[in-house]
Amino acid sequence: MASKPSSRAESNQEAAAVPSLYGRALPSPPAVEFASAEGRRLFAEALQGGTMQGFFSLVSVFQTQSEPAFCGLATLAVVLNALRIDPGRRWKGPWRWFDESMLDYCERLDTVRAEGITFGKVACLAHCSGADVRTFRAAQATLADLRRHLLRCASSQDCHLVASYHRKLLGQTGTGHFSPIGGYHAGQDMALILDVARFKYPPHWIPLPLLWEAMNTIDEATGLLRGYIFSSISSCLLWTLRPPLI
Repeated sequence: MASKPSSRAESNQEAAAVPSLYGRALPSPPAVEFASAEGRRLFAEALQGGTMQGFFSLVSVFQTQSEPAFCGLATLAVVLNALRIDPGRRWKGPWRWFDESMLDYCERLDTVRAEGITFGKVACLAHCSGADVRTFRAAQATLADLRRHLLRCASSQDCHLVASYHRKLLGQTGTGHFSPIGGYHAGQDMALILDVARFKYPPHWIPLPLLWEAMNTIDEATGLLRGYIFSSISSCLLWTLRPPLI
């Protein structure tokens, strides 16, 4: 869950008291900035290895979260649009398109704006929006499971992984966060996080074992472990996934 102010008034007071910021320095290591020479090298090698297939559909529809606590909603909108799922209702004018403002049927937007959103509610939204969803909390999965599922998604365009993790484990400021995983470098065992808080951190590569540690943390709002969400457009996968646990 994203960090949560206790009220809108307190949030406004806190915002007025804090100096304005233009991004933050990405802690590196452990991260490797996507646009750096090293980040570009990792991208080229992963592309050559065939594990950046999902990147292009994600980046084609990528967006920045519009509110500090909307990381889960922005991530889900990106993934649903990347999967080319028709929301079946208008966004603006004649256009049907997933937007954060439309993802209000598992939690009120005002509640999400004030308190963030939980792992289970993001999974609920993905399912109600038409995606085939499998949830993997850290207690019911392993690093090997994450690596296998990421390799599957990074090698195709019909599924994407959403990471739910604690920023502190990556040396970053903030608490719980959601972002889609845009690719995988098998040789270096690194995942590309497409951070939806682009005003804060740019896209970056993270060692997969460290990302798993960041997933294996407790969300204080629910008392449950974080994890990752497997979203696809097909329910007929060629390999067995564990049953959902929301």
